[in-house]
Amino acid sequence: MNMVAYEFYWRNEIGEAHLVGILPERRRDPNRITDESVINWVKKVIGDSSVVNDIYFLKVNVEEDIGSSF
Repeated sequence: MNMVAYEFYWRNEIGEAHLVGILPERRRDPNRITDESVINWVKKVIGDSSVVNDIYFLKVNVEEDIGSSF
């Protein structure tokens, strides 16, 4: 079973990318999922500051392997 998640990165003033966080997608209605709605989540966490302008995200598929251990 696959799960969609978003990895959020912040690019600092010299262009280095830093992982801010990961958000699993839980919405069932794909019409509600937009780039703007994903960015709004990170704005709620970080706040509406100038740092938000330097944040981008990647959509990733996470494979769930039920029954195996690490």
